[in-house]
This record gives sequence, C-alpha cells and structure tokens, in this order.
Amino acid sequence: QVQLVESGGGLVQPGGSLRLSCAASGSIFSIGTMGWYRQTPEKERELAATITSGGNKNYADSVKGRFTISRDNAKNTVYLQMNSLKPEDTAVYFCKAAGIVAYTSRGVIDDYWGQGTQVTVSS
Repeated sequence: QVQLVESGGGLVQPGGSLRLSCAASGSIFSIGTMGWYRQTPEKERELAATITSGGNKNYADSVKGRFTISRDNAKNTVYLQMNSLKPEDTAVYFCKAAGIVAYTSRGVIDDYWGQGTQVTVSS
C-alpha cells in the first residue's frame, strides 16, 4: 500500500508564490515518475509538471518559466515551486506517482494519486 500526502496549498495574491510538497510512503523501493496535475470544475485534470527519477522534467506550456518541479529520491518526495501565480492557476493540485517498484516484490505496481490540495490565486 502506498500513500501520497500533499501539503502547501492555500490562498495567494496574483504575482505571489507557493511551494507544494508531496511525500510518498509505504512499501516503496523506487518511483519512476512523479508529477503534479491540476483540475478545476470547468476543466478535466491536466498535467502541470512531471519529473523522472533521473531528473528529466516536463512542463505544461502554461506554467513554463513560472513553475519548477524537483524531487528528493531518498525521501520519495516531489515539490512544485510556483512563482508569478495567476488567477488562472487556481485549481486543485494532485500529486501522482508512477512506475512504483514495490519494496518486497520488486515488481511494478499501480499508479497512485494524492488527495489534492487547493491553490487559490485571488486579490
């Protein structure tokens, strides 16, 4: 069993910054890709940024140059530094872990999602 716990969301003014964290726990040997996705009531869940265990990063065009994803493999934790926030960044942000290798079996198990954290950008 794997759990993902997100933190760091909240209310911020336009132009401000927030840092999201997501820690994975459980019977984990390694995680292939970790990422952040976001969803609003009006739109389907969409990718914000992903990072592989080797450090390769991928960003949605809408967040390039403003958001930075990073991870600590030893802690199975991924971060999302969000700068120059805009009202359109308002969403529930979800953490995802994929390519999880279980500690005991060394087999790849299902992807896991966090419960989501609300980010609201408003004056």
